[in-house]
Amino acid sequence: QVQLVESGGGSVQPGGSLRLSCVVSGYLNSPACMQWFRQDPGKVRERVASIDSNLNTKYADSVKGRFTISKDNLKNTLYLQMNSLKPEDTAMYYCAAETFGGGFCYPTFTPNYWGQGTQVTVSS
Repeated sequence: QVQLVESGGGSVQPGGSLRLSCVVSGYLNSPACMQWFRQDPGKVRERVASIDSNLNTKYADSVKGRFTISKDNLKNTLYLQMNSLKPEDTAMYYCAAETFGGGFCYPTFTPNYWGQGTQVTVSS
């Protein structure tokens, strides 16, 4: 059984930083596109960043230059380094894995594994 468990969320002032982690346990039956999503109540879920099996990364325009996605395959852990945080970054952040694309990331594919989320609040 595959489980994704996020951690590292919290409250921070504007301009601050947080690093989210997502530990993947269990066996992913194929290479995965690993992703971070976020959603605030009343807003549409947004794909924040993705990283494929070749370590190619993509970012939402709203976070480019501020967020960095990375992964440590030995630790089965996905990361999201978030710098220069803004109040509009406030949301529940979810880690997700999509295994239908053979390790490549396709925006139209919906992840088949999700974490439970970790809350990020940016406020003065």
